[in-house]
Amino acid sequence: MIDVWNAFHFIRPTCLFLIPIAFGLAWAWHRSHDPLRGWRNQIDSNLLDALVHQSGPPSKHGWQRLPAFTWLLVGWIVSVVAIAGPTWRVEANPFAQDAQPLIILMKADETMASAAQTTTPLQRAALKVADLAKARPGAPLGLIAYSGSAHTVLPPTEDTSVVADMAAEISPAIMPVAGDALDQAITEAGRLINRQEGGATLLIIANQAILDPQQVAAAHQAIGSPPIEILSLLPEESQETESLQAIAKTLGGKRIPLTIDDQDIQSIVQYAERRSSSGLAGQSDRWRESGYWLSPLLAAMVAWSFRRERTSHEDAS
Repeated sequence: MIDVWNAFHFIRPTCLFLIPIAFGLAWAWHRSHDPLRGWRNQIDSNLLDALVHQSGPPSKHGWQRLPAFTWLLVGWIVSVVAIAGPTWRVEANPFAQDAQPLIILMKADETMASAAQTTTPLQRAALKVADLAKARPGAPLGLIAYSGSAHTVLPPTEDTSVVADMAAEISPAIMPVAGDALDQAITEAGRLINRQEGGATLLIIANQAILDPQQVAAAHQAIGSPPIEILSLLPEESQETESLQAIAKTLGGKRIPLTIDDQDIQSIVQYAERRSSSGLAGQSDRWRESGYWLSPLLAAMVAWSFRRERTSHEDAS
């Protein structure tokens, strides 16, 4: 019981300021409808009370003769308390997302289309995006393609199959500028994050990075330093992979090596889920509204207001 009182508060406490306003209006209404207001300034109050003649004997139930403005005042106060949102219990927020978006930054320059091996890095990237879409069904997934410039292909969507289909269509031929603009891709991801509540995890899928890591870090910090991971598409011993490792170290992110099975995909999903859980901490719960418990009282007062008034003839009889 003590814990309940300690947790009790109003969700919208500013609404309680309407209560003194109600008292002020009730007082003004009472003064304006007092038939003896003029006499009170001329005759002593005790003498005036003795001269006033009641129209009938007092009712056995005095509360039945309370003036209308009194009932209106009580109803106003009860309504204000209900609107203010009294609460003492916490419930799960049904509008909180189960998972934050994962935004893919997919490189699409000429080096990604190199046919030095059986499959090009670009083809591997498209396959991994498809595997990732299957591993996170219904979880928001976004896609950005970049080379010398960065462009949003799809904002975060729960239809992950569409993201996989779009990733398969990306090629250097559709990119307007050649080069490596990873910093611009991170900036573009920041714009997508700002369009929605909460945060997101970034996933860079690339074969190499030719930018200065500090330049990429500056773009990352400018958007709030969201969690970031890198999927490298070339063998571990290659110099290109070392460039991605340097980027990951500078950003404080995680580099994930490419695997022939789904171990890399599972690692990406687990990393994103851990970051999502920590990012949503404190946002998945909310205070439960309890003002609706006053609704029966308000309904009873409204129903009582429609009662038949007793006339002076009935009172006399």
